[in-house]
Amino acid sequence: MNSPSTQPTAASAPSPTASTATIVLAGATGALGLLIAHHLRQRGATVRALVRPGASAKAEAASLRLQGVELVEVDYANLAQLTQACTGADCVVSALSGLREVIVDAQTRLLEAAVAAGVPRIIPSDFSADFTQLPEGSNRNFDLRREFQRRLDQAPIRATSILNGMFTELLKGQAPVILTGPRRVVYWGDADQPLDFTTMVNTAEYTAAAALDPTTPRYLCVAGEVASIRGLQAEAEAATGHKFKLLRVGGLGVLGTLIKATKALMPANDEIFPPWQGMQYLHNMLSGQAKLRTLDNARYPEIRWTQVREVLATKS
Repeated sequence: MNSPSTQPTAASAPSPTASTATIVLAGATGALGLLIAHHLRQRGATVRALVRPGASAKAEAASLRLQGVELVEVDYANLAQLTQACTGADCVVSALSGLREVIVDAQTRLLEAAVAAGVPRIIPSDFSADFTQLPEGSNRNFDLRREFQRRLDQAPIRATSILNGMFTELLKGQAPVILTGPRRVVYWGDADQPLDFTTMVNTAEYTAAAALDPTTPRYLCVAGEVASIRGLQAEAEAATGHKFKLLRVGGLGVLGTLIKATKALMPANDEIFPPWQGMQYLHNMLSGQAKLRTLDNARYPEIRWTQVREVLATKS
C-alpha cells in the first residue's frame, strides 16, 4: 500500500462543479454522513443516500429528504440491490461506522457493487489519523481499515482515502486530554509531539469537495490545526481565559500498560469505541507514528479551517 507520505501535495485545484454529478453516500444517517450530505447538496450535487431497511422513518432520514437527498433502502448483504443503487453514480462515498461486519464486510460488498455498476471512484470510510504507518495490533479499528484497504487496492476502481487526524470535537470530553474542571492538559510521552486535529464539519466539507473532484490522488491528508500538547495548553487558555497546567502521567510505555489493563478489565469487544480503543488512538498520535506526513488543505481554498480554540470556546 502506498502511504500518504508518498503522495504529492496539491497546492490548489479548482473548485469542482457539481450540477450533473451524482454521489452515492453510504452511512448518510450518521453524524459525519449527515454533514457530508449537507455539503454535497450545498455544492449542487445529486445525492443518493443508502439507508438500511426501516431507517427511512427516522428523524435523520427526514432531515436528508428536506435537503433534497434521495433515499434508497438497501440490504448490505444483497449485492444486486447495492449494484442497482450505485448505477449511474460518479463517486461512492462511505461514511459507514462499525466493526468488522461493517468496515470490512459491508464495505467490501459496497466496493463490489460500485465496480459492478461501473462507478469510477470511491472514498472509503477512513477519516482518521495515518493508520498506514502503524504496526498490526496497535489499534483494532485501524487494523480493520487496513484489512479493507488491501481489498480496495486490488479492485479496478480509483480510490481516495481522506485522513484528518483526530476530530477536534473529541477534545471537549471524549478524548481525556483537556480537563476543564481541574484545568489540566493530561498526556503521556513528549509534550512537543505535533498532533493533527480537524473538525467533523471541515472533514465533511473537504470530503464533499473531493467526491466532486475527478482528479483526487489515492490519499488526501488534512488538519484544521496541528498542535502539540503545549499548543493545546495555549489553546485551552485562550478559549477559557484560565491558566491550564500540563500533567505528564508517564511515558508511552505507561500508556501501553494502561491500555492492556483496561482491555483486560473492560474488554467491551462489541463496542466501536470502548475506553481502551480511545486510549489506543491517543497512543498512536502521541507516538508520532500516526502523524500526517503532508497536508493537502490548500487543494480546495474556499474551505475555512476551524481552529482548536474555536471548538473549545463553544458551549456544548
